[in-house]
Amino acid sequence: MIRLFVIAIAPGIALGAAVYLNDRYDREPLSLLFKVFALGALSVIPVLFVERFLLRLNIFGGLLGITYTAFIVAGFTEEYFKRAVVLYGAFNSKYFNEKLDGIVYCVFSALGFATVENIMYVVFRYTGNYYVGIFRGLLSVPAHTLFAVTMGYYLSLAKYTEDEGEKRTYFRRSLIIPIVLHGLFNFILMAGIPILMLLFIPYVAFLWYINIIKLNQYTRDSRDEFNRINEKNQLSDFDSDKKD
Repeated sequence: MIRLFVIAIAPGIALGAAVYLNDRYDREPLSLLFKVFALGALSVIPVLFVERFLLRLNIFGGLLGITYTAFIVAGFTEEYFKRAVVLYGAFNSKYFNEKLDGIVYCVFSALGFATVENIMYVVFRYTGNYYVGIFRGLLSVPAHTLFAVTMGYYLSLAKYTEDEGEKRTYFRRSLIIPIVLHGLFNFILMAGIPILMLLFIPYVAFLWYINIIKLNQYTRDSRDEFNRINEKNQLSDFDSDKKD
């Protein structure tokens, strides 16, 4: 049981540490990150209730029913609550002071959710099947992280855009695009169509590619802002020395 528990939580810890260390110029307080992670973990509770309710409404059969489950039951519900955690738990915090922060907080919310979900699958539902833990550690938990990068990318654009029309557009994209990415991920796995399974690895590679670009963009912005602040501080110190 302990080994299964370790397998279940290890991917979340590793990915969280990687994102935290990547935010090296203006790191978020650990207390707030733990809060967002914990709220993400607790979001599993309303997600379970909403998903069960939505499953009862699934009157479709075949691929249409799978589409409904992949995009609405799982994609919409999970991304909605993970995003809500960030909106109410960190979005208006004084520590959310640069674009990279949107990605960091969304990732921690997603990892909180994904870690509890992983424990439910690996420790309780498929006890004794280590392959489930390995499979989810390599694919499912990182996938939640990638959806979160896209979510945080657009949430940050919404926060730092002055134009109200653009702000609303970015808010919508911060939910809609992760839902689409999540839904496609689930649909490919659930549909059982051989040609789609052939596209699964390229699709995962595509997710990594586009989201690493987003992460690197905001990391560069963070570095540039850090350098500008340092230069201003050095100039201020130099002026003070001249006056003295």
